[in-house]
Amino acid sequence: MEVLDILIIGGGPIGLNCALEAQKNNLSYLIVEKGTIVNSLYNYPLYMRFFSTPEKLEIAEIPFISTAPKPGRQEALEYYQGITRQKNLNIHLYETVIKVSKTDGIFEIESSKSKYYSKNVIISTGFYDIPNLMNIPGEDLEKVKHYYSEPYPYAQQKIVVVGSSNSAVDAALETYRKGAEVTMIIRHSEISKSVKYWVKPDIENRIAEGSITAHFQSELIEIKEHSVVFRDQNGLINEIKNDFVLAMTGYLPNFNFLKSSGIELQGDCLNPVYHPETMETNIQNLYLAGVVCGGKDTHLWFIENSRIHADMIIKNIVKMKSF
Repeated sequence: MEVLDILIIGGGPIGLNCALEAQKNNLSYLIVEKGTIVNSLYNYPLYMRFFSTPEKLEIAEIPFISTAPKPGRQEALEYYQGITRQKNLNIHLYETVIKVSKTDGIFEIESSKSKYYSKNVIISTGFYDIPNLMNIPGEDLEKVKHYYSEPYPYAQQKIVVVGSSNSAVDAALETYRKGAEVTMIIRHSEISKSVKYWVKPDIENRIAEGSITAHFQSELIEIKEHSVVFRDQNGLINEIKNDFVLAMTGYLPNFNFLKSSGIELQGDCLNPVYHPETMETNIQNLYLAGVVCGGKDTHLWFIENSRIHADMIIKNIVKMKSF
């Protein structure tokens, strides 16, 4: 029975960074990823641009060369997938980890294809897999999309965009510019302050001039085959014609997987328990890295500020191994 030093669940930028640090320290490791390399980035909107500049997205001090001040999705895919090839990282793709359990100090990791054993496990699964559902009638209709990739399917259609964050604003602007009739349903009183600074004036001006209709302090309450029903800021019920709903309501980590692995979750945000200096959870030798550390608060961690997790974790593993 081969026992790895580290098994890494998730092949996103932070998972790759953990593997690179393990490689530097001559630790045996394996990444198990349910999709392709940096799968979440692959599923981002096709023309998405990062908030961060290239150097803030770098891992393992490998330069990220970009011709633009804000790199886009394709450049990021080239960078991270290129590193995986160049460094010959040990990664299994299109393989889902189902269960993590521990017996006599060794983890057993059961996947959709195999079973592995490891002294340490790093969970770096991000948060892009599970949509934050509205839980309203009609949300399961085919016309409701929780993921947005490009505007072309929505040309000349009546679109409702739910939300006011970056993903919602990008979807609203891009579909509007391809000829969609766009209505935004927004719970808050204004466009989110976290929207990219070069995009925020654009959406606010389109709303002000009436090119995009926005209902603030409003809530979608029902989706029908050819219409949607929402409650406006005055408490009145409105029904408008509709072809597609883009529910950009955010995404959540897989809390069931974290709990089944023995990780404690705390508070309303279901924050996983971990040591802030080592990233070790309440389960010894089981670590968290990246966005998954934030629970429901998925805006807390991103590539730029969680790159340090890999170094923290591997240093602790090396330290414990030397005892």
